[in-house]
Amino acid sequence: MWTCNSTYKYSIHFSENQAINDNLEISMRTLFDFHFNKIHCKSNKYKIVSLTEIASFTNGLAMQKFRPKENEKGIPVLKIKELGQGFCDSSSDICSSTIKSDYLVDDGDVIFSWSGTLLVDIWSGGKCGLNQHLFKVTSDKYPLWFAYLWTLRHLDKFIRIAKDKAVTMGHIKRSDLEKSDVLILDNKMMQKLDKLFTPVLNSCISIRVENRKLSALRDSLLPKLMSGELKINDLHR
Repeated sequence: MWTCNSTYKYSIHFSENQAINDNLEISMRTLFDFHFNKIHCKSNKYKIVSLTEIASFTNGLAMQKFRPKENEKGIPVLKIKELGQGFCDSSSDICSSTIKSDYLVDDGDVIFSWSGTLLVDIWSGGKCGLNQHLFKVTSDKYPLWFAYLWTLRHLDKFIRIAKDKAVTMGHIKRSDLEKSDVLILDNKMMQKLDKLFTPVLNSCISIRVENRKLSALRDSLLPKLMSGELKINDLHR
């Protein structure tokens, strides 16, 4: 009885977190579109640059060439499958943790799958290695939300481009990124928007990470409870 109730509580908390996260992300995207559509239509206080001018797009490695060394535990490899499901699992490949830091991915990194199934998402599945066909999107000039939401804004266009090229596996090129416009606002407006978007993005990341940890805890406890290895009282100590 306790096992069922406990599992139910984990599921409810997970679901509540997921609903909050979904609402935050929808609100963030809606507000972003509202502000930049409004600015584009009614203001001249912006300049137009390309997507590659606001962010760096680091392509991953062919991780089969970077297997863990002898006696090294290694880390999971982030591929399109893992990005789509939001986590690595027992079927994920393993690579060395000593790869260059540019190709290490951790919670809060923006990842863009540019080949096959095109996706842009915020990773919250823990430390892993960036595989080829994925970009890690970073910026030393602008806040993370700015690079993330502008890349996401162009995603539908990128999907159409990849579909038109699909012979075996559709993809986009860096030239497609260079042809994607971004509106740059004056510093005062950017600071104002940053106060709005950064806390929302940080909340999304925190909620996703918490849900990952809840799932891991549930998955580790439930088999032990079902087998009798772990007793109810053990969880209340």
